[in-house]
Amino acid sequence: MEFQTPAGVLECTPHTLIVAGWTGRDRAAVDHHIEELAAIGVPAPSTVPLYYQCAPALLTQDSVVQVLGTESSGEAEPFLLKAGGTLWLGLASDHTDRALETYSVAHSKQICAKPVAPDLWKLEDVSDRLDQLELRSWILENGTWEPYQGGTLASILPLASLMDGIEMSEGTAMLCGTLPAIGGVRAAEDFKMSLSDPVSGAKIEWQYRTRCLSAIS
Repeated sequence: MEFQTPAGVLECTPHTLIVAGWTGRDRAAVDHHIEELAAIGVPAPSTVPLYYQCAPALLTQDSVVQVLGTESSGEAEPFLLKAGGTLWLGLASDHTDRALETYSVAHSKQICAKPVAPDLWKLEDVSDRLDQLELRSWILENGTWEPYQGGTLASILPLASLMDGIEMSEGTAMLCGTLPAIGGVRAAEDFKMSLSDPVSGAKIEWQYRTRCLSAIS
């Protein structure tokens, strides 16, 4: 993969991909969400937070990704990468198959590509204000970009705490959890997202489209 950073172009090949789930900082809200999902058939997590293992080949910077069927959707998430001896912060989408999610959350994440924005910041450069960073996403509905997620990283467990739960060694990438969907989780072919630093004015943005493959039986 190739990223643009303040230090220049970074080329790397991640060897480990972790997708952290159930990372909300408000534990009561997380428990309530688990109960809501259980009511529609989504299995409860064995631990909170939970670190799902996924193939690093799922990471992509393509603007079009293929998915099986029409029941998938994106989730904007902070993206951590250890590369060149440095911890980097970026933006990724935990694209997930919602139909498969009722069978297994782990399987629903593993089946979908994980789009990643091509820009990274040094984590240490924003470590004093991580809770102020703004995470947002939009989906295209009836020709209009509708707000889908919005909030700050203060809603997610501290990134340092999440890294304590895994071995963040060289070549490790992690998606760090997401924010609630405005109007509920739903499928959309077009997804765009942003991570903004209100102090510096810097912003990471990315947009992608899904190409739905027919689920032939």
